Amino acid sequence: MVEYKPIRSKKIYEQVADSLLESLKNGTLKSGDKLDSVEVLAKNFNVGRSAIRESLSALRAMGILEMRQGEGTYVKSFDASRFSLPVSVAFLMKSEDLQELLEVRKILEVGAAGAAAASYKSEDLSPMRDAIGKMEEAKGSGEIGDQADLAFHMALVKASHNQMLINLMNSVSEIMMQAMRETRKLLHTPEGTERLLQEHQRILDAIETRDEEKAREAMLAHLNNVEESLANFMK
Repeated sequence: MVEYKPIRSKKIYEQVADSLLESLKNGTLKSGDKLDSVEVLAKNFNVGRSAIRESLSALRAMGILEMRQGEGTYVKSFDASRFSLPVSVAFLMKSEDLQELLEVRKILEVGAAGAAAASYKSEDLSPMRDAIGKMEEAKGSGEIGDQADLAFHMALVKASHNQMLINLMNSVSEIMMQAMRETRKLLHTPEGTERLLQEHQRILDAIETRDEEKAREAMLAHLNNVEESLANFMK
């Protein structure tokens, strides 16, 4: 018997955010535009002000909107092609969504690590080394290092020189950034941060020595460890 996954109804704030993103994609809203007040948006969307505030907060977290003190909410500079996925997918931070994202990352990044080991050029190593250096700096200053983490993984995929794979990773980069920020917050202890740093260094070491199998193993071990740590945290 076929098992069907129940359809999850979108929350009101997700529908509002989807609509605002659609306005960005079709050009109704442009970089630098000021949004109407919460009250006006609530009236236009025929929803409560709390739903408007939630959607604006989420879009700010994604780096799409910015709040200017005493002025209002504005659209930041952006590439409309980035927003090809429904915004509800980007509202991760639920255990089932994080699990699915980690599965996607395993599918893409384990193979990408092996491809990078086989195909990298000398100049491809610098961005990965720089990212690890920034992770180390973040650890020393008590920051979570999510941006450096994403930079490492994107640089690794670029080192594969597989344009289709690069495009696929770019399509989920915004979601990955959100997830990395939240997971690093959850796992932000001296031990956890040090472990993440060591795992990234092992991946880079394997790539540098062009050991494809070890690079794949190191990436899989890293993602499995992240998955296990999150599962333990959320119990």
